[in-house]
Amino acid sequence: MLDLSNYYRIVESAIEALGVNPAETRTQKAGQWDLRKGSASVWINIFLARERDDYGYLQIMSPLMKVPQGNQRSDFFEELLHLNHQLYSAAFSMHDGWLYLRTIRELEGLSMEEALAMLTRIGVYADEYDDYLKKKYAA
Repeated sequence: MLDLSNYYRIVESAIEALGVNPAETRTQKAGQWDLRKGSASVWINIFLARERDDYGYLQIMSPLMKVPQGNQRSDFFEELLHLNHQLYSAAFSMHDGWLYLRTIRELEGLSMEEALAMLTRIGVYADEYDDYLKKKYAA
């Protein structure tokens, strides 16, 4: 089984580089942190691949809003496709009726600088788009 402790340290170093105490962002489950960037919540998760216990991922994501229903739905999805094309190493995704902004990568070779870049990118994008999309598409 892959030892995740080194990757936990990498993520916590990235959180510290943001000027935040990692201990204050840890959730009750090991390998998970919850931060805020402006109005957006940013979740960090380190986990093992389902099919292998020697291979893992770093996922950083932000829940933005519930996916709109009705007449707005097709316009909403079309706009997300256009926005996705403008994002770097991040994408909008949908799960259980929620819109997320997300990035994911393999743990192997992960550096603190890359974890920090991923965390910063999702935080900035999420803080920018959560208010915009809610204002435009919230029911």
